[in-house]
Amino acid sequence: MQTQIEMARAGKISPAVAQVAEREGIDPQELRRRVAAGTVAIPANPAHGNLVPCGVGQGLKVKVNANIGSSPDQADPALEAAKLQAALDAGADAVMDLSTGGDLKALRHQVLQRSPVPVGTVPIYQAAAEVTAEGRGVVDMSADDIFGVIEAQAAEGVDFMTVHCGVTRAALDHLRAEGRVTDVVSRGGAFLACWIIANQAENPLYDQFDRLLDICRAHEVTLSLGDGLRPGCLADASDRAQITELVTLGQLTQRAWDVGVQVMIEGPGHVPLDQVRANVEMQKSLCHNAPFYVLGPLVTDIAAGHDHVACAIGGALAGWAGADFLCYVTPSEHLALPGPDDVYEGVITTRIAAHAADIARGRPQSLAHDRAMAEARKKVDWEAMYSLCLDPATARKMREASIPAEEGVCTMCGQYCAVKLMTEFFKPPAGA
Repeated sequence: MQTQIEMARAGKISPAVAQVAEREGIDPQELRRRVAAGTVAIPANPAHGNLVPCGVGQGLKVKVNANIGSSPDQADPALEAAKLQAALDAGADAVMDLSTGGDLKALRHQVLQRSPVPVGTVPIYQAAAEVTAEGRGVVDMSADDIFGVIEAQAAEGVDFMTVHCGVTRAALDHLRAEGRVTDVVSRGGAFLACWIIANQAENPLYDQFDRLLDICRAHEVTLSLGDGLRPGCLADASDRAQITELVTLGQLTQRAWDVGVQVMIEGPGHVPLDQVRANVEMQKSLCHNAPFYVLGPLVTDIAAGHDHVACAIGGALAGWAGADFLCYVTPSEHLALPGPDDVYEGVITTRIAAHAADIARGRPQSLAHDRAMAEARKKVDWEAMYSLCLDPATARKMREASIPAEEGVCTMCGQYCAVKLMTEFFKPPAGA
């Protein structure tokens, strides 16, 4: 079986490429060339039966991912189903199941069965949960424990997987020598850092990278090379540990492409505004223009309860600078496991950031969308305005909760509506 990259290199337009090209309004041959070069990834595991393919990368609409999943404290399948539906209702382009509590296989099966968008996972979460359930510690995981989970999830239909291959002994040496305020905040990165230190051995995901590639190629799984050493606060941004990991990910990207495996690169979490563009441009340079998948970035550390806003500010700037895929943050970030309302709010807020980035990048369809909204407002056409909103349900609900005395306007200005006044003023005289 040929992978997406191999088909593209052979000059074939795969069904997935054809579908993405139609949705994006791009020439299929041009999209095929970008897939062949690795600058666009289409995470599409053939075993994910109800999948509608989605493209991520160069020249495409900036995409939004929603993280869902259980925890040891909350592992209700009905709640996870509601969170998935909230993400889909809000327009998420992909979801990741980050479950660590309950029946992980059943929860993942539920997501795969119900999700028409690409589904991602972090396999080491399940590996850690399984060894813990056996009475062993995370540092007691074997390479076979980790790769066994990766292969099982790939066979089930997972479209992309976060793997922290760049958390190496060399990168940890830099982290220790430099010193950080928040050390390692990535859960998967922390698992592997502790494993390396306890076992005085190299990260199995790095040391046995060819084994990982064999699994991904066999099942058409896209690698999302994770940023296990991402900064967890502004003070740690752009340090030697983060950059060392990124250099490693660039090297691994080329190895994956050489055997026909698609790649995305994950980017930093907390980054001050003045460093966001530099971080994106550095990733694009070091990782050969592979699609860039950023968590936020959050541009301040003090927005707890409103971190989705901090995320959107950084995400809009990152997207403008060239990031391709924005991972949302919810209002519950740093505080609690999010519920369905948090998921919905997080997706909508990050979609606003992605759309703002598309506007700044000059995407014709996005510019036309905003122009259509402006024209609908000029005509005071409320139904058209609702249909053009990123969140039509909320817009309609807000207006209908505050009915104006005068038809056609809103209660913000009422009879003094500027648009209505100017429309009447510029109206041609009768008989003209």
